[in-house]
Amino acid sequence: MPDVTEGAPAPDFDLETPDGRVKLADFAGKTLVLYFYPKDDTAGCTKEAQDFTALAPDFAKAGVTVTGVSKDTVAKHRKFAAKYDLAVTLASDPGGEVIERYGSWVEKSLYGRKYMGIDRSTFLIRDGKLVKAWRKVKVPGHAQQVLDAARGL
Repeated sequence: MPDVTEGAPAPDFDLETPDGRVKLADFAGKTLVLYFYPKDDTAGCTKEAQDFTALAPDFAKAGVTVTGVSKDTVAKHRKFAAKYDLAVTLASDPGGEVIERYGSWVEKSLYGRKYMGIDRSTFLIRDGKLVKAWRKVKVPGHAQQVLDAARGL
């Protein structure tokens, strides 16, 4: 597994979105927020996407692109984005390779049952380097924290 600590090069990715492919190389010299979330159209994931959408003009003004990644298909992403009028790019990683590269495929526990799933996590990437990483994200206030960090670059 690549080094996913702050200051390290960001793991490479090339993912499909409803608007075409998106890859790390597209952001050379730019700033990207890459966030991983478990599933489209669930309460926490919807709220997170809505929070990033509400701040989309502020991210754009700061020169920052926001992209969410889950294992959901491009078709599901398209429906999810349309249903909630989302203004963030949603990328599909059905095999979970990129999710694993970023260390966001983890063992979870629910009611004593252990299973593998996506850790809600966010990475602030500038010119191909991991500037800041948030793990085990709690949704309330998170998008604002990320925006504040991005503005501080």
